Amino acid sequence: MTKTLFVGNLPWNVESSELLQVFSEHGGAEVISARVITDRETGRSRGFGFVEVPADKAEAVIEAMNNAQLSGRTIVVNEAKAREPMDRNGRGRN
Repeated sequence: MTKTLFVGNLPWNVESSELLQVFSEHGGAEVISARVITDRETGRSRGFGFVEVPADKAEAVIEAMNNAQLSGRTIVVNEAKAREPMDRNGRGRN
């Protein structure tokens, strides 16, 4: 079983491969996947991403990586929340 972690405040130049490497080296756990979210139109980073780790290691990875420095920025790491359902116009439902 795995857990997905949200990683925020990423430097704009960080790519998915670098995110994978950093979490593999410093997170203390096997990283299953890592992806930086990009803008559909420009292809540029949106400043956040997701890292998937084994569920039993998630808390340790959060503790190790939350408030860590990455290319001069303090990143935020926490458990990802489920996406809110969207209506036909692409807005969240209330």
